[in-house]
Amino acid sequence: QVQLVESGGGLVQAGGSLRLSCAASGRTVNAYSMGWFRQAPGNEREFVAAVSWVGITTYDADSVKDRFTISRDKPKNTLYLQMNNLKPVDTAVYYCAASRSVGDSLRRAAEYDYWGQGTQVTVSS
Repeated sequence: QVQLVESGGGLVQAGGSLRLSCAASGRTVNAYSMGWFRQAPGNEREFVAAVSWVGITTYDADSVKDRFTISRDKPKNTLYLQMNNLKPVDTAVYYCAASRSVGDSLRRAAEYDYWGQGTQVTVSS
């Protein structure tokens, strides 16, 4: 079992920054690839970024290119998402998730076994 708890969301003005954190617990959590997804009201959950268990990162280039950075601190069992130059379209609930998959499979929500409860990010114009 892997437990995931997100934090760091909030209200920020357009152009601002936030850093989301996801604290992971479980005996084998460092063997999992980790990802961030987001879901805005009325929309499907969409992929944002992922980092494999060996440290290879993948991003949704169209929506977050050059603005978001995913990282993980294995000794602290924590996943991060640094979000810069935020835009109103980034407003959503952000979820972290854990997967046994690697590569492009990490773009698919169905590949993830465990999910956090989500943290709200609201960007005002």
